[in-house]
Parts: sequence; structure tokens; C-alpha cells
Amino acid sequence: MHAKDVGKDIKAGRIAPVYAAFGKDRYRMGQFASMLADKLLAPDERELGMVRFDTAETALEEIVAEAQTPPFFVPRKLIVVRDGAVLCAAAKENGKLEHKAERFLSYMEQPSETSVILFLVQADKLDERRKIVKLLKERNLIVAFPELSEGELATWAVRRAADQKRVLGEDAAQLLVARLGTGMQALAQEVDKLCLYAGEGGTVTQDDVARLTAATVEEDAFALVDAALERRMDRTLALYRELLLRKEEPIRIAALVARQLRIMLQIKELERHRYSPQQMAGQLGLHPYAVKLAAEKARRYDTAVLGRHLAALAELDYRMKTGQVDKELGLQLFFLSIGAQPAAAPLA
Repeated sequence: MHAKDVGKDIKAGRIAPVYAAFGKDRYRMGQFASMLADKLLAPDERELGMVRFDTAETALEEIVAEAQTPPFFVPRKLIVVRDGAVLCAAAKENGKLEHKAERFLSYMEQPSETSVILFLVQADKLDERRKIVKLLKERNLIVAFPELSEGELATWAVRRAADQKRVLGEDAAQLLVARLGTGMQALAQEVDKLCLYAGEGGTVTQDDVARLTAATVEEDAFALVDAALERRMDRTLALYRELLLRKEEPIRIAALVARQLRIMLQIKELERHRYSPQQMAGQLGLHPYAVKLAAEKARRYDTAVLGRHLAALAELDYRMKTGQVDKELGLQLFFLSIGAQPAAAPLA
């Protein structure tokens, strides 16, 4: 069942006796558990109304027994079960515990009206060969929480800002996702921080994101390549020194620079075959925002120039790894050589 549909049912008061939530998105699974708790229990009922188990430590029949036990001093209770042994496809046999599936299957014939069991399985898939999983699937009680794509995360970030009466621009949201990755917990915290900075009714711009969030090493390497190709040597050397101060190894910096040059060459080739930005992102395994920036830069330079720099960097990489040249100095001289070549100037 889709998480949105389950959420609508729960908000409407149509709550099932059991749910099995699975997937790699821990943040949304946690939000789902919180929503269920909010619907079932008042804040002052949480202490008595929520029970937590882990199938690595507690047998399934004990969990069922808890579900069959009437709640004390609260109308209903929520039993949250962290599971890696009963439903998970990658579950490992635990010699200390024997989980009796028949006990749970029997319970499902007449589940308690005062208990809700929520299994939380942090895995890509459930083991559909198991009787419990088959039953839950037949009754439409399985809720999937796969990690969202970058585009979906950007949309979610925009919506989260709108809920706080702020405007988060599309470009700003894409940059935020590109910098933070797919972890929704970290993304939520950064969106909230930026909204606090913008103030009610304010707008979070791309410049705000660039200024108030930390750039990735890959992003700094992209800026380094950009500055070098534009022959802005002061900027190039300043970025290079900054990376060294952050304890980045020259060989790693060279590898990141080579990667950016290679991406620009690949984008030029894909554009020649009329690939769309989204298709290029899928083909290269990159965030669409990163492809957009690289494409804008790649169009300004001749393929032969980019190829020549990439070949020179490959030769330098070999010399650094074999001790023929000092690593820091060798990479610095490489950047200076780019600035000394008129052929590296942007295309008209």
C-alpha cells in the first residue's frame, strides 16, 4: 500500500490492527510511526500507551501476548516492533530465539480492538515466501518507504518550507539536495534552519543555500575546475589551498578534478546525441542539478581542450603516485599550466 493512502486512512480514523512498514527511508518511517501514535494516543497517554519491542530480543509470541493484553488506564495502545528477524528478506537466523509464526497468524484471525502493532523493517524488501508476509500483503497492510529520488526530495523540501509560510525556490531546493544528499533528517533540519533565517513570508534563495550550508568536496572541485578553465589563477590557487587546509590529499583532489573534466566531456557527447538533462543525469548517475551546472560550463569549452587537460592530469597522477614529483607542487603547476595556455579560453 502506498504511504499516502495509508496516511489518509489513519487521519480519517480507519486504523488497521497491524502495519508492516519497510524501506530504507528511516525518516519517513519514523514520521509514519509518530502520525499513528498521534492518532491513537493523547500526549499524556504516550508513556502507558506505547510499547516497544525488538525481534532480536523478544519472541513473536510475547509480542502477540502483549497485543492481547488490555491496555491500562488508556483506551488503546501502540506496539512498535523493530524487526530484522520475522519479516525481513535478509533476516538471519537467531539461535537464541524461535519466532512462532503460527501464533501471530492465529492472532490475525481475531486481532485485538485495543492494540495496534507496527512492524518497522529497515530493509529494501520483505521475504514474500513467509506466511506472515503473505497474509499482510493479502490484507493490504504492508507500507513501503523507499528512498525518494533527488527530484522528489527537492519537491518535498519546497513543500516543507511552504508549510512554514516560506518560499524555497526550485534552484535553491536542488542545490540543497545536491549538497546534503538523500538523508531526509538532515535535509529537514537544514530546511527549517533556512526558513528561520528567511522569516515568516520570506524567500530562501539559491544564494542563501550557498552561503548558509556547507559545500561538498565535489562542489569545491567543480569550482576549482571552473576557475582554472576561466584562467582566474588567484581564485584557482585560493580554492586549492583551502582544500589542502581541509586535509584533502592532492591525489584525491586530482581525482575529483579529473572526474569533473570527464563529466564535462561525457555531457558534451550526450548533448551531441540530443540527450535531455534528465536522461543525462540517469546515464551518468548524477544529481540533475550537478548535470545542469556541468552542462552550462561544458558548452563553453572545446572538447579537444578538455581532453588535453584530462590527459595531462592522468600523466600527473602517475608521476605523483610513483614519487616522480612532489604532490602538492605538481598539482599546483598543473593549474598554472592551464592558465598559461591561450587555447583554454572559453568558446565564443
